Amino acid sequence: MTALPSTPAARLRTGLRRFTGPRPPAVERCELCAAEVGPGHRHLVDTERRVLACACTACAMLFDRPGAETATGAGRFRTVPDRYLSDPDAALDDGSWAGLQIPVGMVFFLRDGASGQVTAFYPSPAGATESELEPQAWEAIRAATPLADELAPDVEALLLRHHQHRSACFLVPVDAAYELVGRMRRRWQGFDGGAEAHAELELFFDHVTRRAHRAQQPSKGRP
Repeated sequence: MTALPSTPAARLRTGLRRFTGPRPPAVERCELCAAEVGPGHRHLVDTERRVLACACTACAMLFDRPGAETATGAGRFRTVPDRYLSDPDAALDDGSWAGLQIPVGMVFFLRDGASGQVTAFYPSPAGATESELEPQAWEAIRAATPLADELAPDVEALLLRHHQHRSACFLVPVDAAYELVGRMRRRWQGFDGGAEAHAELELFFDHVTRRAHRAQQPSKGRP
């Protein structure tokens, strides 16, 4: 298992090792039952030990069903969901984006389950860089998209891309966010990432767009 430190930034750096470190062994196994797992396998978050673990389909389903918190150890394990949602109507204009003070055109947000704190990250040559998130900036995100309030603690990421005065907004599994930063770090060259990193970014968002389902808009205003 890979230890995830207590702070969001340190936890993210540790999670990224799966995507930036040496290639895994030819055969990967579930870290709970040792069953062989293939490419694209699920992950679990151990909320007690703060670890991210590979999981087979059976173990992932075990901790993903209703009542799992009482049947399997008081909610210690949480399955990283496989849902991808999009909000093509996200009303994030240039001014709201500027308020985030992100130097690149992409950011994702993680919510810590223990503290409730929301932290912003963006890709850089060193991996994921934490950006200070002012309360009013997060409220602007919440006003722009209902996906902000859908963000599940520890296991999902709210992913935004701002390009040519338009924003794309997605809710993705947290390991997808780790994968994105790992792929960008491997390809990054020069000041702005270079052609290879930009091509990698396009491939990633094409994949996310194909997988994502359009989120239903709420019928009532959010708090």
